[in-house]
Amino acid sequence: MNRKAVIMASITILIWGSTFAAIRASLQGGYDAGHLVLVRYLIASSLFLLYALWPKVSFKLPHTRDLLRIVVLGWVGISLYHIGVTFGMKTVTAGTAGMLIGAAPIFTALIALIGLKERPNTAGWFGLIVGFVGILLITLGSGEGLSISKGAFFVLMAAVATSIFFVFQKPLLMRYSPIELTAYFTWAGTIPFFLFAPGLFTSLQQASLEAHLAALFVGVFPAGIAYVTWAIALSNGNAGAVTSMMYAEPVIAVIVAWLWLSEWPAALSLIGGAVALSGILIVQLLGSRPRQTKQKAA
Repeated sequence: MNRKAVIMASITILIWGSTFAAIRASLQGGYDAGHLVLVRYLIASSLFLLYALWPKVSFKLPHTRDLLRIVVLGWVGISLYHIGVTFGMKTVTAGTAGMLIGAAPIFTALIALIGLKERPNTAGWFGLIVGFVGILLITLGSGEGLSISKGAFFVLMAAVATSIFFVFQKPLLMRYSPIELTAYFTWAGTIPFFLFAPGLFTSLQQASLEAHLAALFVGVFPAGIAYVTWAIALSNGNAGAVTSMMYAEPVIAVIVAWLWLSEWPAALSLIGGAVALSGILIVQLLGSRPRQTKQKAA
């Protein structure tokens, strides 16, 4: 993998890994969860609109036959995902949320098995079992004692949503560029967030400066700039090698949450994160399912 691909992928992973702490900071600083996802995606949608209207950019509109798939995947991969993550992080630490989302490839493999009949071999099945044990440990560690917090269910919903998004966007990636497709998903996924519009201005007035800056960060960088750097990385390096760097994202999420928020996941969650990562590696490296190029909805 060439140097440019490594640099662009590293920037992307740093941004996406930092997202969880930024969301948590906004919530702690006065933002309501619904208002945060609305503000974040109003910013992201505006950025993609500016990009599409830029005179020097060739941006094609989606085909009519693809509109329904784009809208549904936008609602799943953007709307459901971010509602799950943001509402879940009202009670789940940033590091724990990062590890749960980092385990999404386990759900991706299961959904590919059910929806696309991509059957793993024996090693792949073993990896799935190991991965689900890891997810269970992370989830149990998110509560008090051996219990599961309500927020963990929301984050797990987000992990399943992004896994469905990964699997069923594959045909569209053959017809549109990553930036075009991300823009369509972003615009479609922003529409349901207007349900959270009531009380928005009151929430903005009460939020702290740190919360506003964190909201601006998650609106500009993870949902906008990181997709551009990710597309550059994929176009300049081997897709499998670039994608493998995403395994570092949960680690970044834990470290950033510790440095920024002084949050540290429970020991059980950390053990679960290591177990889940082991399961993911087994599925990806030893399972029979073809490796997929990933996109994110962070």
